[in-house]
Amino acid sequence: MGQIKVSKTPIDGLFIIEPAVHGDNRGYFMETYSQRDMSEAGLNMVFVQDNQSMSKKGVLRGLHFQKEFPQGKLVRVIKGSVFDVAVDLRKNSETYGKWYGVELTEENKKQFYISEGFAHGFLVLSDEAEFCYKVTDFYHPGDEGGLRWNDPEIGIEWPEVIGEYKGTASAEGYTLSDGTPLNLSEKDQKWDCLKDTFTF
Repeated sequence: MGQIKVSKTPIDGLFIIEPAVHGDNRGYFMETYSQRDMSEAGLNMVFVQDNQSMSKKGVLRGLHFQKEFPQGKLVRVIKGSVFDVAVDLRKNSETYGKWYGVELTEENKKQFYISEGFAHGFLVLSDEAEFCYKVTDFYHPGDEGGLRWNDPEIGIEWPEVIGEYKGTASAEGYTLSDGTPLNLSEKDQKWDCLKDTFTF
């Protein structure tokens, strides 16, 4: 081992992973993923697909989850900065409905592993951000569900976001602290809150 540092979070199933970065005046090298190192750290997930996206400042994607084919996700940022969030949706979990967030940047090179059973979302804090993630299951059309990003029951503390909750997921009236309007997809502005999405 020695190539990664794995840190637990207050919510079981969420891990911060920091790769060893070898740098000098020419630049740097790091292993972004090693199945052997992950296995030695007790993480035995198997990834089947890599995804990459680019988003502009103020874009908030989420909170997304899969209904029938849940995905574990290993996420990182290769350009810019995002605040990345996971919400526990596991029915019998002691931390059901709780959230955890971490800033992922091209400088800190942190990775965030989100096990199956969580909703996921992120907010772009830099002018642009390129976001990469590995997943443990393939994309299944029609399987995506979502939660209201600003659900007061969950109470995510999105950094730099200014605005007043008006009972919907609409981005209207929300900005970042520098005045950048919050930017959500039409679909992400229509999700329900936690208690109306899951009725166990």
